[in-house]
Amino acid sequence: MNYVPPASAAASKTHDDAALAGIARGGSMVDIGHALDDGPYTLLQKIAVVLAALSIIVDGFDSQLIGFAIPMLIKEWGITRNAFAPVVASGLIGMGIGSAFAGLFADRFGRRWAVIGSVFVFGIATCAISLAPNVAAIAALRFIAGLGIGGALPTSTTMTAEFTPARFRTFAVTATILCVPAGGMIAGLFAAQVLPVYGWRGLFVAGGVLPLVLAIVLLAALPESPRFLARRPRRWPELVKLLRRMARDVAPDASFTDVREQSAERHVGFTALFRDGRARDTVAIWGAFFMCLLAVYAAFSWLPSMLTSEGLSVSLAGYGLSAYNLGGVIGALLCALAIGRYGSRWPLLLCCVGGVASAWMLLGVSATQHTALLIVGLGLHGLFVNAVQSTMYALCAYVYPTSVRATGTASALAFGRVGAILSAFAGAAVITAGGASGYLLMLGIAMAIVLIALAVVHRHIPRRGAA
Repeated sequence: MNYVPPASAAASKTHDDAALAGIARGGSMVDIGHALDDGPYTLLQKIAVVLAALSIIVDGFDSQLIGFAIPMLIKEWGITRNAFAPVVASGLIGMGIGSAFAGLFADRFGRRWAVIGSVFVFGIATCAISLAPNVAAIAALRFIAGLGIGGALPTSTTMTAEFTPARFRTFAVTATILCVPAGGMIAGLFAAQVLPVYGWRGLFVAGGVLPLVLAIVLLAALPESPRFLARRPRRWPELVKLLRRMARDVAPDASFTDVREQSAERHVGFTALFRDGRARDTVAIWGAFFMCLLAVYAAFSWLPSMLTSEGLSVSLAGYGLSAYNLGGVIGALLCALAIGRYGSRWPLLLCCVGGVASAWMLLGVSATQHTALLIVGLGLHGLFVNAVQSTMYALCAYVYPTSVRATGTASALAFGRVGAILSAFAGAAVITAGGASGYLLMLGIAMAIVLIALAVVHRHIPRRGAA
C-alpha cells in the first residue's frame, strides 16, 4: 500500500477514514501518532531526548559566554560598555535568523541534520572568537555563532517532543529547555575559575571545543524523528527499522499515517500558523516570547556587567548570573510538574506575576551592603522568568501540529530573539542611565507584558484528565 499525503481537507478525511479502517482490520497501515504517544518510553527514545538536551546545554553555555567576558574585555581593551552593545546584538541577530530558518529547514530536511548542523556552526565560531583581535571581529563571529545557537533550540525541542510519549511530553520538553539556564549556570561557575587564570580567550576555546565534540557524538548516535519519517514514504523502510529499535513491532511493508494530527493539518507552511483558529494564539505567543526573551537576555548579557558597575568583583558577578540560572532550572522543573497536573494557563500566569514581583522587590537593595540578599533575589527572579520561558516551548508543541511544529516553535523563538536583540541596546542604556534600579524596573515591566500575552492565549495545555 502506498500512502500519498492528502492535498485537501476532504482528501484528508478520506485518508483518515481509510487509516482507521486499516488499523481496525489489523492491516499494514500504522498510526504513528498512536504508536508514539501511547506506547512505551524506550531506551532509544530517552537517548534521543538526552542528546537533544546536551545540545541545549552547550547552547546555553555558549550563548552566555559573552556576558561573562565583557567586564574583562572592557578592562583589557579600555573601551566603554556601550561599545559592546553591537557585539551582543550581532549574536542575538544571528540567533533570530538561525531560529527562523532552522525550523523551516527541519520541517523540510529533517530534525537530525538541523540539530547537528546548528551545534557544529556555533562550536566552530565560538572557538574562533578566542583569536579575535578587536570588537568588530568578535561581533562578526558572534553573528555566525548565533546562527547555530538560534537553530539548535527549536529543533532540539521539536526532536524531544516527537520522541516522547504524550503523557511525559510537557515535562520532557521543559526539561530540555531548562538546559539553557543549566548551561548558563555551568558557564558561570566555569568562568569564575577560568577567567582569572586563562582569560577570556581560554573561555571561548573551551566554549567551542565542547559543542564540536558533541556534534561528533550526535552524528553517530542521534536518530531522525519518527514523525518526520512517517511523512516521507521513501524513508518508510528506515522508519520501520527505527520503530523496531523502539520496541514497536511493525511489518516490513507497513504504511504510515498520523490520524490525530492530520485532522488538524488542513494547511501546511508558514500561513498554517494563522489558520484553523490559531491566529490569536500565534500572535499572543510571539508577544510573550518577545518580552520574555528580552528579560532573559537582559540578564544573560548584562547582569554581570550591572553587578560589577555596582561594585562587585568579576567572580561575584559571575555567581550572580549562576544563581539566576540555578533558580531557572528549579523553577522550570516545578512549573512543568504543575502544568502536567493543572494545565498551562494558571501556572504560567502565576509565574509571570512572580517575575514582576521579584524584580521590583529588589529595587533599592544595595549590591555591596546586601550582596547575599541581592544574589538570592536574582535567583528567585530567575526561577519565575525561566519557568515561563522554558515551559512556553511545551505550549508551542501543544498548539502546533507536526507538519508546522518546528516552524511554529522557530517563528515564536525568532520573535523572541528580536526582543533579545532589543535587550542588547536597552540593557546597556538602562544600566548606564539608571543603574541597578532602572535595570530591575525594566525586567519587571517586561514580565508584566508577558502576563498579558499569555492570558490572551486560547489553546493552553489542558489539565490532566481534561478533554
